[in-house]
Amino acid sequence: MSIFRFPLLVWLGIGILIISLGIRQSFGIFMMPISMTFDAGREFFSFAIALQNLLFGVFQPFVGMAADRFGSKKIIIGGAVTYGLGLLLTSISTSHELFYFSISMLIGLGLSATSYVVVLGAVAKVVPAEHTAKAFGLTTAAGSFGMFAVIPGAQSLLTHFDWQTALQVFALLCCVMLAFASFMKATKTNTVVSEVTNEQTLKQALVEACTNRNYWLIHMGFFVCGFHVMFIATHLPSYLADKNLDASTAALALAYVGIFNIFGSYFWGVMGDRFNKRYVMSALYFVRTAVIAAFVTLPVTDNTAALFGAAIGFCWLGTVPLTSGLVRQIFGARYLSTLYGLVFFTHQVGSFLGAWVGGRIYDYYGSYEPIWWSTVVLAFVAALLHLPIDDRPIAQISKCWKKECQKRAL
Repeated sequence: MSIFRFPLLVWLGIGILIISLGIRQSFGIFMMPISMTFDAGREFFSFAIALQNLLFGVFQPFVGMAADRFGSKKIIIGGAVTYGLGLLLTSISTSHELFYFSISMLIGLGLSATSYVVVLGAVAKVVPAEHTAKAFGLTTAAGSFGMFAVIPGAQSLLTHFDWQTALQVFALLCCVMLAFASFMKATKTNTVVSEVTNEQTLKQALVEACTNRNYWLIHMGFFVCGFHVMFIATHLPSYLADKNLDASTAALALAYVGIFNIFGSYFWGVMGDRFNKRYVMSALYFVRTAVIAAFVTLPVTDNTAALFGAAIGFCWLGTVPLTSGLVRQIFGARYLSTLYGLVFFTHQVGSFLGAWVGGRIYDYYGSYEPIWWSTVVLAFVAALLHLPIDDRPIAQISKCWKKECQKRAL
């Protein structure tokens, strides 16, 4: 299937992700001005972003269940309103309590309703199974394009105005998400309808997944992804500033992450349709291992920062179409928003630790070096974790297990 033949819902989902994730990935460049405004160390902002990501994950399974039950359209509309309100309140915060409530609680909830889990759950119901990874890769790439488009704009706003004005502009962008969501209407394909007729209940699906070893291996791998992306997105600008590089260099490096992830997400998604997803996922994490190790070993300059942004961007969110594709391949599309929502919660636990521990270690040691090398080790471990995953559909695995039991009985 050509990407131009994807249903309208896919393209509306892409528009929503461009805005939602573009704003989210720009928060790292707000660390210095916000910390100065509140006269606090880097851990203050790091913990706020870490808590945002943790709550993002905590809300995600419940938001996924609501999307499976009530439809993605209503959930995204509610999420866009909450997201905009959180950005507005953050911009006018004068106390630590209001700042944490708005940027962590409200924006975390808004993100959970306007990001991958809900959008990919809707996409899975309108795209044939054999094209799922490709569609997921294209949709994931949208978040990266948002990063490429929004971060330079945010840096420009910070240059000409203050951080409060920048967040207020972001709040207005949430109205565009509302407009896109209002046109969403699922049109199920015949391929998917036959799958959805399965009478399995949500409780049965949860028990089936949570007692499956492969599901937990997917969880552990996605934990590492979350740790990586939020540590880098939150702390790379400050790390480069410590190396006496301009703020524009950090913004450019993050923009490169976004633009190269557009190609990377689609590439890894296509590879996931053509080859075994678990091996493709392992290859992605081996690439991450090499890229991060090279960055922390080589001298940090404008050129190496740009090269790192491009290289890590190519394998930045390629995990999303592969991970969601594995969950869909093994457990089906009916409860994808719920099951992938739980996996995404684990991802956000990793994000929480990546954002918070990065600031904690810097404030304690005065250096990011220990945490950088930790990310190298984690990437290598994640590559190994995906190798033993059995990615056959759960019904096929159960059938093979029954035949094996019958043979043993004889």
